[in-house]
Amino acid sequence: MSVKIEKKNNNIYEMEITVGVEEVSAAFDRVMKRAGQGLSIPGFRKGKAPKHIIERYVDKDAVKNEVMEQVSYPALFEAYKEHSITPVSRPAMQVVQFEADKDLIFKVTVETKPDVELGQYKSLGIERQAVEVTDEQVAEELERRQNRHAKLIPVEDGEIIDQDIVTIDFEGFLGDVPFEGGKGENHELTIGSGTFIPGFEEQLKGAKSGQELEISVKFPEGYHSEELSEKDAMFKVKINGIKRKELAALDDEFAKDVSEFDTLEELKQDIREKMISAAEARRDNEYKTEVIKKVAENAVCEIPEGMKQERIDALMEDLQQNMSYQGISMEQYCQYVNTSREALRESFSQQATDGLKTELVLEAIAEKEGITVTDEEIESEINRMAMQYGRTAEELKSALEARGEMQMFKMSLTSEHTVDFLVKNNGAGQESAAAQNTDSESNVTEENE
Repeated sequence: MSVKIEKKNNNIYEMEITVGVEEVSAAFDRVMKRAGQGLSIPGFRKGKAPKHIIERYVDKDAVKNEVMEQVSYPALFEAYKEHSITPVSRPAMQVVQFEADKDLIFKVTVETKPDVELGQYKSLGIERQAVEVTDEQVAEELERRQNRHAKLIPVEDGEIIDQDIVTIDFEGFLGDVPFEGGKGENHELTIGSGTFIPGFEEQLKGAKSGQELEISVKFPEGYHSEELSEKDAMFKVKINGIKRKELAALDDEFAKDVSEFDTLEELKQDIREKMISAAEARRDNEYKTEVIKKVAENAVCEIPEGMKQERIDALMEDLQQNMSYQGISMEQYCQYVNTSREALRESFSQQATDGLKTELVLEAIAEKEGITVTDEEIESEINRMAMQYGRTAEELKSALEARGEMQMFKMSLTSEHTVDFLVKNNGAGQESAAAQNTDSESNVTEENE
Protein backbone atom coordinates (compact mmCIF):
# COMPACT_ATOMS: atom_id res chain seq x y z
CA MET A 1 0.00 0.00 0.00
CA SER A 2 1.20 3.52 -0.78
CA VAL A 3 -0.22 6.88 0.28
CA LYS A 4 0.15 10.35 -1.21
CA ILE A 5 -1.06 13.03 1.19
CA GLU A 6 -1.64 16.74 0.71
CA LYS A 7 -2.80 19.26 3.32
CA LYS A 8 -5.47 21.49 1.77
CA ASN A 9 -5.92 23.88 4.71
CA ASN A 10 -5.82 23.98 8.50
CA ASN A 11 -7.72 20.74 9.01
CA ILE A 12 -8.50 19.16 5.61
CA TYR A 13 -6.26 16.54 4.04
CA GLU A 14 -6.51 14.81 0.66
CA MET A 15 -5.01 11.35 0.39
CA GLU A 16 -4.53 9.16 -2.66
CA ILE A 17 -4.27 5.54 -1.52
CA THR A 18 -3.05 2.71 -3.73
CA VAL A 19 -3.60 -0.95 -2.78
CA GLY A 20 -1.60 -3.56 -4.73
CA VAL A 21 -3.24 -5.79 -7.32
CA GLU A 22 -2.32 -8.95 -5.39
CA GLU A 23 -4.44 -7.87 -2.41
CA VAL A 24 -7.29 -6.77 -4.67
CA SER A 25 -7.32 -10.03 -6.65
CA ALA A 26 -7.21 -12.09 -3.44
CA ALA A 27 -10.24 -10.18 -2.11
CA PHE A 28 -12.16 -10.80 -5.35
CA ASP A 29 -11.36 -14.54 -5.11
CA ARG A 30 -12.54 -14.69 -1.46
CA VAL A 31 -15.80 -12.89 -2.15
CA MET A 32 -16.50 -14.84 -5.33
CA LYS A 33 -15.82 -18.16 -3.60
CA ARG A 34 -18.16 -17.32 -0.74
CA ALA A 35 -20.85 -16.19 -3.20
CA GLY A 36 -20.53 -19.46 -5.13
CA GLN A 37 -21.03 -21.62 -2.04
CA GLY A 38 -24.69 -20.68 -1.93
CA LEU A 39 -25.38 -21.23 -5.63
CA SER A 40 -26.89 -24.30 -7.28
CA ILE A 41 -25.41 -24.34 -10.80
CA PRO A 42 -26.45 -27.06 -13.29
CA GLY A 43 -23.68 -29.60 -13.92
CA PHE A 44 -21.78 -28.81 -10.70
CA ARG A 45 -22.06 -29.82 -7.10
CA LYS A 46 -23.17 -26.97 -4.82
CA GLY A 47 -20.22 -24.69 -4.14
CA LYS A 48 -17.90 -26.57 -6.52
CA ALA A 49 -18.29 -24.56 -9.74
CA PRO A 50 -15.12 -22.86 -11.05
CA LYS A 51 -14.67 -19.10 -10.72
CA HIS A 52 -15.35 -18.25 -14.38
CA ILE A 53 -18.70 -20.09 -14.17
CA ILE A 54 -19.70 -18.50 -10.86
CA GLU A 55 -19.09 -15.06 -12.39
CA ARG A 56 -22.03 -15.66 -14.76
CA TYR A 57 -24.49 -16.16 -11.89
CA VAL A 58 -23.52 -13.65 -9.18
CA ASP A 59 -24.48 -9.99 -8.84
CA LYS A 60 -21.27 -8.36 -10.08
CA ASP A 61 -22.08 -4.98 -8.49
CA ALA A 62 -22.69 -6.62 -5.12
CA VAL A 63 -19.36 -8.48 -5.40
CA LYS A 64 -17.48 -5.27 -6.26
CA ASN A 65 -19.11 -3.39 -3.41
CA GLU A 66 -18.10 -6.08 -0.91
CA VAL A 67 -14.55 -6.23 -2.25
CA MET A 68 -14.30 -2.44 -2.08
CA GLU A 69 -15.41 -2.50 1.54
CA GLN A 70 -12.99 -5.28 2.47
CA VAL A 71 -9.99 -3.61 0.84
CA SER A 72 -10.53 0.16 1.13
CA TYR A 73 -11.45 0.55 4.80
CA PRO A 74 -8.46 -1.35 6.25
CA ALA A 75 -6.22 0.62 3.90
CA LEU A 76 -7.82 3.89 4.95
CA PHE A 77 -7.42 3.18 8.68
CA GLU A 78 -3.80 2.15 8.11
CA ALA A 79 -3.22 5.47 6.31
CA TYR A 80 -4.76 7.35 9.23
CA LYS A 81 -2.43 5.57 11.64
CA GLU A 82 0.65 6.02 9.44
CA HIS A 83 0.13 9.79 9.12
CA SER A 84 -1.30 10.39 12.65
CA ILE A 85 -4.65 11.59 11.33
CA THR A 86 -7.73 11.64 13.56
CA PRO A 87 -10.83 12.12 11.37
CA VAL A 88 -13.75 14.09 12.82
CA SER A 89 -16.34 13.32 10.15
CA ARG A 90 -17.11 10.76 7.47
CA PRO A 91 -14.50 10.98 4.70
CA ALA A 92 -15.47 11.77 1.11
CA MET A 93 -14.21 8.96 -1.11
CA GLN A 94 -13.62 8.94 -4.88
CA VAL A 95 -12.62 5.76 -6.73
CA VAL A 96 -9.95 6.39 -9.38
CA GLN A 97 -9.28 2.78 -10.45
CA PHE A 98 -10.93 -0.47 -9.39
CA GLU A 99 -10.63 -3.73 -11.35
CA ALA A 100 -9.88 -7.30 -10.28
CA ASP A 101 -6.56 -7.36 -12.18
CA LYS A 102 -5.33 -3.86 -11.32
CA ASP A 103 -4.21 -1.83 -8.34
CA LEU A 104 -7.04 -0.18 -6.41
CA ILE A 105 -6.59 3.60 -6.40
CA PHE A 106 -8.94 5.87 -4.47
CA LYS A 107 -8.86 9.41 -3.14
CA VAL A 108 -10.13 10.46 0.25
CA THR A 109 -10.83 13.96 1.55
CA VAL A 110 -10.84 13.92 5.34
CA GLU A 111 -11.45 16.56 8.02
CA THR A 112 -9.30 16.40 11.13
CA LYS A 113 -9.49 18.09 14.50
CA PRO A 114 -8.94 21.82 14.09
CA ASP A 115 -6.17 23.69 15.86
CA VAL A 116 -7.22 25.42 19.07
CA GLU A 117 -5.67 28.75 20.04
CA LEU A 118 -6.23 29.01 23.78
CA GLY A 119 -6.93 32.37 25.36
CA GLN A 120 -6.98 33.20 29.07
CA TYR A 121 -8.38 30.32 31.09
CA LYS A 122 -7.06 31.06 34.59
CA SER A 123 -7.93 33.90 36.99
CA LEU A 124 -10.98 34.90 34.97
CA GLY A 125 -12.40 37.00 37.79
CA ILE A 126 -15.86 35.42 37.61
CA GLU A 127 -17.71 35.90 40.89
CA ARG A 128 -19.65 33.08 42.48
CA GLN A 129 -23.04 34.50 43.49
CA ALA A 130 -24.08 34.53 47.13
CA VAL A 131 -26.87 32.20 48.20
CA GLU A 132 -29.78 33.58 50.19
CA VAL A 133 -32.94 31.89 51.43
CA THR A 134 -35.47 34.36 52.79
CA ASP A 135 -38.19 33.85 55.40
CA GLU A 136 -40.71 34.42 52.60
CA GLN A 137 -39.30 31.50 50.59
CA VAL A 138 -39.49 29.22 53.62
CA ALA A 139 -43.07 30.37 54.22
CA GLU A 140 -43.96 29.64 50.56
CA GLU A 141 -42.59 26.10 50.89
CA LEU A 142 -44.57 25.60 54.08
CA GLU A 143 -47.67 26.79 52.27
CA ARG A 144 -47.04 24.31 49.44
CA ARG A 145 -46.79 21.49 51.98
CA GLN A 146 -49.91 22.79 53.71
CA ASN A 147 -51.79 22.64 50.40
CA ARG A 148 -50.37 19.22 49.56
CA HIS A 149 -51.72 17.77 52.82
CA ALA A 150 -55.00 19.67 52.76
CA LYS A 151 -58.33 17.85 53.09
CA LEU A 152 -60.81 18.20 50.24
CA ILE A 153 -64.29 19.05 51.55
CA PRO A 154 -67.32 18.81 49.21
CA VAL A 155 -69.20 22.10 48.78
CA GLU A 156 -72.90 21.26 48.56
CA ASP A 157 -74.54 24.65 48.30
CA GLY A 158 -71.78 27.25 48.12
CA GLU A 159 -70.55 29.15 45.08
CA ILE A 160 -67.28 28.47 43.28
CA ILE A 161 -64.40 30.61 44.51
CA ASP A 162 -60.71 30.85 43.67
CA GLN A 163 -58.68 27.65 44.35
CA ASP A 164 -61.79 25.44 44.43
CA ILE A 165 -61.48 22.11 42.60
CA VAL A 166 -64.49 21.68 40.31
CA THR A 167 -65.58 18.62 38.33
CA ILE A 168 -67.18 19.62 35.03
CA ASP A 169 -68.59 18.33 31.76
CA PHE A 170 -67.93 20.66 28.85
CA GLU A 171 -68.30 20.93 25.09
CA GLY A 172 -66.88 23.69 22.88
CA PHE A 173 -68.50 25.20 19.79
CA LEU A 174 -67.39 27.47 16.95
CA GLY A 175 -70.71 29.07 16.12
CA ASP A 176 -73.12 26.15 16.31
CA VAL A 177 -70.56 23.50 15.33
CA PRO A 178 -68.67 21.44 17.95
CA PHE A 179 -64.91 21.45 17.35
CA GLU A 180 -62.58 18.48 17.65
CA GLY A 181 -60.94 18.03 21.05
CA GLY A 182 -63.33 20.46 22.73
CA LYS A 183 -65.33 17.93 24.77
CA GLY A 184 -64.68 16.43 28.19
CA GLU A 185 -66.53 14.65 31.00
CA ASN A 186 -65.88 14.71 34.75
CA HIS A 187 -62.83 16.86 34.20
CA GLU A 188 -61.20 18.21 37.37
CA LEU A 189 -60.16 21.85 37.20
CA THR A 190 -58.56 24.02 39.88
CA ILE A 191 -59.92 27.55 39.66
CA GLY A 192 -57.08 30.02 39.23
CA SER A 193 -54.60 27.43 37.87
CA GLY A 194 -54.68 28.97 34.39
CA THR A 195 -54.80 25.56 32.72
CA PHE A 196 -57.82 26.41 30.58
CA ILE A 197 -58.26 29.11 27.94
CA PRO A 198 -57.94 32.65 29.37
CA GLY A 199 -61.27 33.77 30.82
CA PHE A 200 -62.78 30.29 31.17
CA GLU A 201 -62.00 29.69 34.84
CA GLU A 202 -62.96 33.24 35.84
CA GLN A 203 -66.46 32.77 34.42
CA LEU A 204 -67.03 29.66 36.56
CA LYS A 205 -66.73 31.69 39.77
CA GLY A 206 -70.07 32.18 41.48
CA ALA A 207 -71.65 29.06 39.91
CA LYS A 208 -73.03 26.24 42.06
CA SER A 209 -72.94 22.45 41.89
CA GLY A 210 -75.49 21.10 39.38
CA GLN A 211 -75.67 24.39 37.49
CA GLU A 212 -75.37 24.54 33.69
CA LEU A 213 -73.96 27.60 31.97
CA GLU A 214 -72.50 28.92 28.73
CA ILE A 215 -69.05 30.48 28.69
CA SER A 216 -67.72 32.65 25.87
CA VAL A 217 -63.97 32.83 25.28
CA LYS A 218 -61.46 33.76 22.58
CA PHE A 219 -58.61 31.40 21.79
CA PRO A 220 -55.25 33.18 22.08
CA GLU A 221 -52.99 34.00 19.15
CA GLY A 222 -50.51 31.20 18.48
CA TYR A 223 -52.76 28.51 20.00
CA HIS A 224 -51.34 25.06 19.14
CA SER A 225 -54.36 24.29 16.94
CA GLU A 226 -54.29 26.70 13.99
CA GLU A 227 -58.00 26.10 13.38
CA LEU A 228 -58.79 27.61 16.81
CA SER A 229 -56.14 30.35 17.04
CA GLU A 230 -57.80 33.76 17.67
CA LYS A 231 -61.28 32.25 17.20
CA ASP A 232 -64.33 33.13 19.34
CA ALA A 233 -65.81 30.03 20.97
CA MET A 234 -68.64 29.08 23.31
CA PHE A 235 -68.51 26.27 25.88
CA LYS A 236 -71.54 24.56 27.36
CA VAL A 237 -70.55 23.59 30.90
CA LYS A 238 -72.21 21.55 33.64
CA ILE A 239 -70.87 21.75 37.22
CA ASN A 240 -70.87 18.19 38.58
CA GLY A 241 -69.22 18.96 41.90
CA ILE A 242 -67.15 21.40 43.93
CA LYS A 243 -64.43 20.62 46.45
CA ARG A 244 -62.62 23.10 48.67
CA LYS A 245 -59.30 22.66 50.45
CA GLU A 246 -59.35 22.69 54.24
CA LEU A 247 -55.87 23.67 55.38
CA ALA A 248 -54.39 22.43 58.64
CA ALA A 249 -53.02 25.06 61.02
CA LEU A 250 -49.26 25.62 60.80
CA ASP A 251 -48.28 24.43 64.26
CA ASP A 252 -46.31 21.67 65.96
CA GLU A 253 -49.05 19.11 65.24
CA PHE A 254 -48.76 19.89 61.53
CA ALA A 255 -45.00 19.35 61.69
CA LYS A 256 -45.51 15.96 63.39
CA ASP A 257 -48.09 14.91 60.77
CA VAL A 258 -46.04 15.78 57.67
CA SER A 259 -42.43 15.21 58.79
CA GLU A 260 -40.14 13.47 61.26
CA PHE A 261 -39.89 16.64 63.38
CA ASP A 262 -41.71 17.43 66.61
CA THR A 263 -41.95 21.20 66.26
CA LEU A 264 -42.75 23.66 63.51
CA GLU A 265 -39.46 25.50 64.12
CA GLU A 266 -37.50 22.29 63.52
CA LEU A 267 -39.41 21.76 60.26
CA LYS A 268 -38.72 25.35 59.19
CA GLN A 269 -35.01 24.93 59.92
CA ASP A 270 -34.89 21.71 57.89
CA ILE A 271 -36.67 23.41 54.99
CA ARG A 272 -34.21 26.33 55.13
CA GLU A 273 -31.16 24.06 55.17
CA LYS A 274 -32.42 21.98 52.26
CA MET A 275 -33.28 25.09 50.27
CA ILE A 276 -29.80 26.51 50.94
CA SER A 277 -28.22 23.22 49.84
CA ALA A 278 -30.31 23.12 46.64
CA ALA A 279 -29.60 26.79 45.91
CA GLU A 280 -25.86 26.26 46.42
CA ALA A 281 -25.91 23.28 44.02
CA ARG A 282 -27.71 25.40 41.38
CA ARG A 283 -25.32 28.28 42.01
CA ASP A 284 -22.27 26.04 41.65
CA ASN A 285 -23.58 24.55 38.39
CA GLU A 286 -24.29 28.01 37.00
CA TYR A 287 -20.84 29.14 38.09
CA LYS A 288 -19.17 26.18 36.35
CA THR A 289 -21.20 26.88 33.20
CA GLU A 290 -20.13 30.53 33.24
CA VAL A 291 -16.45 29.63 33.69
CA ILE A 292 -16.58 27.10 30.84
CA LYS A 293 -18.41 29.56 28.58
CA LYS A 294 -15.83 32.30 29.23
CA VAL A 295 -12.90 29.93 28.63
CA ALA A 296 -14.43 28.86 25.30
CA GLU A 297 -15.15 32.47 24.30
CA ASN A 298 -11.51 33.39 24.96
CA ALA A 299 -10.26 30.64 22.62
CA VAL A 300 -10.13 30.62 18.83
CA CYS A 301 -11.19 27.46 17.02
CA GLU A 302 -12.86 27.05 13.62
CA ILE A 303 -15.23 24.07 13.60
CA PRO A 304 -15.08 22.02 10.36
CA GLU A 305 -18.39 21.87 8.52
CA GLY A 306 -18.46 18.07 8.35
CA MET A 307 -17.83 17.83 12.08
CA LYS A 308 -20.68 20.25 12.75
CA GLN A 309 -23.09 18.40 10.45
CA GLU A 310 -22.37 15.08 12.19
CA ARG A 311 -23.10 16.68 15.56
CA ILE A 312 -26.38 18.07 14.17
CA ASP A 313 -27.19 14.55 12.94
CA ALA A 314 -26.68 13.28 16.49
CA LEU A 315 -28.88 16.02 17.96
CA MET A 316 -31.62 15.22 15.45
CA GLU A 317 -31.39 11.51 16.30
CA ASP A 318 -31.65 12.28 20.02
CA LEU A 319 -34.74 14.41 19.42
CA GLN A 320 -36.33 11.75 17.21
CA GLN A 321 -35.69 9.08 19.85
CA ASN A 322 -37.17 11.26 22.61
CA MET A 323 -40.25 11.92 20.48
CA SER A 324 -40.64 8.21 19.69
CA TYR A 325 -40.79 7.46 23.43
CA GLN A 326 -43.86 9.71 23.50
CA GLY A 327 -45.38 8.06 20.43
CA ILE A 328 -44.70 11.06 18.20
CA SER A 329 -42.99 10.88 14.80
CA MET A 330 -40.57 13.56 13.64
CA GLU A 331 -43.09 14.65 11.02
CA GLN A 332 -45.78 15.09 13.68
CA TYR A 333 -43.36 17.01 15.91
CA CYS A 334 -42.41 19.37 13.06
CA GLN A 335 -46.10 19.94 12.34
CA TYR A 336 -46.84 20.59 16.03
CA VAL A 337 -44.09 23.24 16.40
CA ASN A 338 -44.80 24.60 12.90
CA THR A 339 -41.37 23.95 11.40
CA SER A 340 -39.58 21.68 8.92
CA ARG A 341 -36.71 19.21 9.23
CA GLU A 342 -34.44 21.66 7.43
CA ALA A 343 -35.36 24.53 9.76
CA LEU A 344 -34.95 22.20 12.76
CA ARG A 345 -31.44 21.25 11.60
CA GLU A 346 -30.59 24.92 11.20
CA SER A 347 -31.85 25.65 14.71
CA PHE A 348 -29.32 23.12 16.05
CA SER A 349 -26.41 24.74 14.19
CA GLN A 350 -25.26 27.11 16.95
CA GLN A 351 -25.73 24.50 19.67
CA ALA A 352 -23.59 22.06 17.69
CA THR A 353 -20.88 24.66 17.04
CA ASP A 354 -20.74 25.83 20.67
CA GLY A 355 -20.72 22.28 22.04
CA LEU A 356 -17.91 21.14 19.75
CA LYS A 357 -15.80 24.23 20.42
CA THR A 358 -16.18 23.76 24.19
CA GLU A 359 -15.15 20.09 23.95
CA LEU A 360 -12.10 20.90 21.82
CA VAL A 361 -11.03 23.76 24.11
CA LEU A 362 -11.31 21.57 27.22
CA GLU A 363 -9.33 18.85 25.45
CA ALA A 364 -6.59 21.36 24.52
CA ILE A 365 -6.38 22.62 28.11
CA ALA A 366 -6.17 19.05 29.43
CA GLU A 367 -3.31 18.33 27.04
CA LYS A 368 -1.47 21.56 27.91
CA GLU A 369 -1.88 21.09 31.67
CA GLY A 370 -1.22 17.33 31.60
CA ILE A 371 -4.65 16.51 33.03
CA THR A 372 -5.38 12.77 32.83
CA VAL A 373 -7.39 10.12 34.62
CA THR A 374 -5.87 7.10 36.34
CA ASP A 375 -7.06 3.51 36.01
CA GLU A 376 -8.13 3.71 39.67
CA GLU A 377 -10.32 6.76 38.95
CA ILE A 378 -11.90 4.98 36.00
CA GLU A 379 -12.63 1.89 38.10
CA SER A 380 -14.05 4.07 40.88
CA GLU A 381 -16.42 5.87 38.51
CA ILE A 382 -17.53 2.60 36.91
CA ASN A 383 -18.26 1.21 40.39
CA ARG A 384 -20.26 4.32 41.30
CA MET A 385 -22.31 4.17 38.09
CA ALA A 386 -22.86 0.42 38.46
CA MET A 387 -24.34 0.92 41.93
CA GLN A 388 -26.52 3.74 40.60
CA TYR A 389 -27.95 1.56 37.80
CA GLY A 390 -28.17 -1.64 39.84
CA ARG A 391 -25.58 -3.53 37.79
CA THR A 392 -22.20 -5.06 38.53
CA ALA A 393 -19.05 -3.14 37.64
CA GLU A 394 -18.00 -5.93 35.28
CA GLU A 395 -21.33 -5.78 33.42
CA LEU A 396 -21.07 -2.02 32.94
CA LYS A 397 -17.43 -2.21 31.88
CA SER A 398 -18.19 -4.98 29.37
CA ALA A 399 -21.10 -2.97 27.96
CA LEU A 400 -18.89 0.10 27.48
CA GLU A 401 -16.21 -1.96 25.75
CA ALA A 402 -18.72 -3.83 23.57
CA ARG A 403 -20.21 -0.53 22.34
CA GLY A 404 -16.76 0.96 21.78
CA GLU A 405 -17.50 3.69 24.33
CA MET A 406 -14.66 3.17 26.80
CA GLN A 407 -12.49 5.84 25.20
CA MET A 408 -15.41 8.27 25.24
CA PHE A 409 -15.94 7.41 28.91
CA LYS A 410 -12.30 8.24 29.70
CA MET A 411 -12.56 11.50 27.73
CA SER A 412 -15.67 12.44 29.70
CA LEU A 413 -13.84 11.90 33.01
CA THR A 414 -10.86 13.91 31.75
CA SER A 415 -13.24 16.70 30.77
CA GLU A 416 -14.72 16.71 34.29
CA HIS A 417 -11.21 16.92 35.79
CA THR A 418 -10.43 19.81 33.44
CA VAL A 419 -13.54 21.71 34.51
CA ASP A 420 -12.58 21.16 38.16
CA PHE A 421 -9.13 22.53 37.33
CA LEU A 422 -10.62 25.64 35.70
CA VAL A 423 -12.95 26.30 38.64
CA LYS A 424 -10.09 25.87 41.11
CA ASN A 425 -7.90 28.27 39.15
CA ASN A 426 -10.47 31.01 38.69
CA GLY A 427 -8.96 33.09 41.51
CA ALA A 428 -11.65 35.69 42.15
CA GLY A 429 -14.48 33.15 42.01
CA GLN A 430 -12.66 30.87 44.45
CA GLU A 431 -12.10 33.65 47.01
CA SER A 432 -15.69 34.76 46.65
CA ALA A 433 -16.93 31.21 47.19
CA ALA A 434 -14.92 30.82 50.39
CA ALA A 435 -16.26 34.07 51.79
CA GLN A 436 -19.82 33.21 50.88
CA ASN A 437 -19.60 29.76 52.43
CA THR A 438 -18.53 31.44 55.67
CA ASP A 439 -21.49 33.82 55.37
CA SER A 440 -23.85 30.90 54.81
CA GLU A 441 -22.56 29.09 57.89
CA SER A 442 -22.94 32.32 59.87
CA ASN A 443 -26.53 32.72 58.67
CA VAL A 444 -27.43 29.17 59.66
CA THR A 445 -25.78 29.67 63.07
CA GLU A 446 -27.80 32.82 63.60
CA GLU A 447 -30.99 30.97 62.70
CA ASN A 448 -30.16 28.23 65.21
CA GLU A 449 -29.52 30.78 67.90
